[in-house]
Amino acid sequence: MFTKIILLSFCGGLLCLDRIFIQAMISRPIIIAPIIGLILNNPYAGLIIGAMIEMFWIDRIPIGIYIPPNDSLVAVLATSVAILAGQKLGSVSPELIAFSILLFIPFGILAKQIDIMIIKSNDILSDQALEDAKKSNIRGIEQKTYLGLIKVLSFYIIYLLVLQAIFIPAVIWIYPKLASTIIKMLTMIYYFLPLLGIAVALNTIKLRGAIPVFCAIFLIIAVSLEFFHVF
Repeated sequence: MFTKIILLSFCGGLLCLDRIFIQAMISRPIIIAPIIGLILNNPYAGLIIGAMIEMFWIDRIPIGIYIPPNDSLVAVLATSVAILAGQKLGSVSPELIAFSILLFIPFGILAKQIDIMIIKSNDILSDQALEDAKKSNIRGIEQKTYLGLIKVLSFYIIYLLVLQAIFIPAVIWIYPKLASTIIKMLTMIYYFLPLLGIAVALNTIKLRGAIPVFCAIFLIIAVSLEFFHVF
């Protein structure tokens, strides 16, 4: 299992680097989580986790100097822990998915604070790069840029490696010991998280009359699914 943790940490770190480099949206939870799930032969669980985390922080956009919670790292951690623990426990259940998401949401906020510290520390590199630019030292500018990227990548890989190494065995040990009432609560949370995400998404819509339309569509779909006994 430790080999998988190392592989996931390296792959996850590279994918999360898209947050500051290239920025091709690969680091979005809805993309990165299914990729991690695909590596672990369970892209469906990754898609569910990624969609929930994507909607949960959909209104946190990196505009200007604002640094949002690191939802990319949360998506990687929640997906890897849910699937690897589920493989040991017999199945990746909805309750285990909800448990993993709740477990790692605080670590996205912690990673945000570390991101801010890294950005501030890169101010020194930025000043040095400006001095290199005055001297037409292209090689020096490249070195400062690569050093900043290596710093972020190293943080992502170590962060993922340490947390997975701690929490995967912990979840495998703790989850089967949870009381039935907690399992029922996790079931409710699993179905509540998409509703919370929809509420957050609707809150970002500023078009007049859009919210009632979305609510009506949601109500129609819910009634239709109940009528056809999908659930």
